[in-house]
Amino acid sequence: QVQLVESGGGLVQAGGSLRLSCAASGRTFSTPNMAWFRQAPGKERELVASIRWYGGSTYYADSVKGRFTISKDNTKNTVYLQMNSLKAEDTAVYYCASGRLGETQYAYWGQGTQVTVSS
Repeated sequence: QVQLVESGGGLVQAGGSLRLSCAASGRTFSTPNMAWFRQAPGKERELVASIRWYGGSTYYADSVKGRFTISKDNTKNTVYLQMNSLKAEDTAVYYCASGRLGETQYAYWGQGTQVTVSS
């Protein structure tokens, strides 16, 4: 079992920045794939960025490339999402998720944190 707790959401003006944190606990070694998803009202959930606890490879959705950075601190079991140059269309609930190697579905999810970007 893995527990994920997100923090860092809030209200920010367009062009501003926010950093989201996802603190993981439990059997984190069983789910090395970590990701941030988001879901805006009336839209499908979207994979924003992903990273592994071990290894340096990352993935970004085209919509956030060059603006968002995913990173991790293995000593704190925490994954971060630095969001810069925020746009109104980035407004959504952001979820942290963890998954097992070889699986496309993510097994564990956090409760979500709201990010609102005012234009």
